[in-house]
Amino acid sequence: MIRIRPTATIAFILLACGLAWIVALPLWLNGGLANPLTGVVIPVMMYTPALAVLITMLALRPVPKGERLRFLGIWPLRPAKRVVWMTVLGLFGPIVLTALSIAVAALCGWVTLDLVHFSGFAAQLESSLPAGLPAPPAVIVIVSQLALIPLAAATINAVLAFGEELGWRGFLLPALRQYGTWSALLISGIVWGLWHSPLILLGYNFGITDLTGVLLMTAGCVAWGVLLGWLRLRSASLWPAVFAHGAMNAGGGMIVWVHAAGTNVDLALAGMLGAAGWITCALVAVVLVLTGQFRRQPELDGAVGRMLSAPRRIGE
Repeated sequence: MIRIRPTATIAFILLACGLAWIVALPLWLNGGLANPLTGVVIPVMMYTPALAVLITMLALRPVPKGERLRFLGIWPLRPAKRVVWMTVLGLFGPIVLTALSIAVAALCGWVTLDLVHFSGFAAQLESSLPAGLPAPPAVIVIVSQLALIPLAAATINAVLAFGEELGWRGFLLPALRQYGTWSALLISGIVWGLWHSPLILLGYNFGITDLTGVLLMTAGCVAWGVLLGWLRLRSASLWPAVFAHGAMNAGGGMIVWVHAAGTNVDLALAGMLGAAGWITCALVAVVLVLTGQFRRQPELDGAVGRMLSAPRRIGE
């Protein structure tokens, strides 16, 4: 069993968050999210957790050299069947959960839906085109974009998500496992949320530029982080969480397709990272707990048994 020293875990967290602020500094110095560099800064920032892992591994050597890929969940991919099926779940599960969060938002009265004419999205399409150019039917655009979500999640979005997941679910979650499953899941989710602060405080995601936005993002990351963490722990592989994160990012705007024209969408309530998403993730987490899914955790570092299990006596 590999136990990570607290100094290595703390060093990783400080590095990941500090590097994120350094990368985002140009936005703070000039124009915020309106800065032309925003489209470059965000992808680069997504790789700061991976860089923090690299620095921590090389400088502090918390994991023996020959065990690093296994500990991080990168390799080996076995048993292959389990990794493949959990990856498929990662690709399509967030799409279903986002759709369910939209239903929760509608039931709570946080969004008004138009599932017949998709009037809100149709109005956005029309306004985005030059005057006089007819907009394509909203339903055709929605179906095509929906079909592209898994493709985007498995390609460019997965490449970008890998930078974050290597840090959060690759290193931090297994590093914290020695303190208990739920402590590891919750703490890693909190760190993931706070890491977004340089962008959230500029209005990213919620359009809120104070601590409220950071708290909303942190709550959303804790909720979704529990499920991404379960994929990681249940599969003993990083890749299902990578593809799930990619699917989250690809499908995050689904609510825009279905809201009624003339109504506003408050992402703090109705968004997948808002209250509707928290409720949806919590319900799924309860089902996983009741079915014992969090107790099924193959060893991440190659040792026999589970890292979280109490030491077993001979004859048990």
